[in-house]
Amino acid sequence: MNDRTDQARSSARPTDAEDALPPTEQHARQYKAVRDAHETELIEDYVELIGDLLDHGGEARATDIAARMGVRQATVARMIRRLNELGFVNNEPYRSIFLTDRGREMANRSRERHAVVLRFLRSLGVDDATARIDAEGMEHHVSEETLDIMQRFSENNSDSR
Repeated sequence: MNDRTDQARSSARPTDAEDALPPTEQHARQYKAVRDAHETELIEDYVELIGDLLDHGGEARATDIAARMGVRQATVARMIRRLNELGFVNNEPYRSIFLTDRGREMANRSRERHAVVLRFLRSLGVDDATARIDAEGMEHHVSEETLDIMQRFSENNSDSR
């Protein structure tokens, strides 16, 4: 290899300081934040989808949720029972599913987070299909601080995309 190749590779590599493990307490906080996000993300996804179905179609049915989530109706039925127990939805057998006030608050918060991440990715130039897929996971794993920065970046770097 030549000197240019060696220089390019060495400048692209993280420094020893960047590679170092973070302090133990910080590392533990990082992993706890991810575990906490994983614990709530499926609930948030269901509640957000139910809110979207109610807002756009007037009703949220288990068959529609199953189709849009790409899961079986039995999976949806189990989650609806859980959401009911947690106080996010009200439902009756063979009827639409409705959000409680608590569920509506979660749906709105989740939708707002999703929109911020989606606008941010688009402002970076990520194509729409990829941005939508990436935003679906990222929205659950970013802090309020990061969301605020993403929001400001998007506002300052928006064009006619």
